[in-house]
Amino acid sequence: MGRWAAAFGKLDAKALASLYSKNAFFFGSNPTLYHGREGVAAYFNGLPRWRSPTVQFAEVRTAVVGPDVINMAAIASFFLSKGEPPLSVKISWVIVREDDDWKIVSHHVSSRTPVIEP
Repeated sequence: MGRWAAAFGKLDAKALASLYSKNAFFFGSNPTLYHGREGVAAYFNGLPRWRSPTVQFAEVRTAVVGPDVINMAAIASFFLSKGEPPLSVKISWVIVREDDDWKIVSHHVSSRTPVIEP
């Protein structure tokens, strides 16, 4: 998460893509499903060039699924413009051991606003 936040702070699409599996599925802030590192890089290259973006993770939950799989969910707050409230979303990752490193194989972001009211 620290490496992801640092790369996001620079809007470094190549560094961000390197954190993902070669077979990653990526749902970000638009309806397109991106695939693999190339797709992840395309997503981040397509974002606006904010002056000093930062992200903070809160309410982080993790679960070890197996020796090579971790499930993670959190609230991610993106600070994109000075003086503006953060964009706060739900985020989940499935992280796997790949090529002797941990890689995100599934990335999903969704609104914190309920789609269906209980």
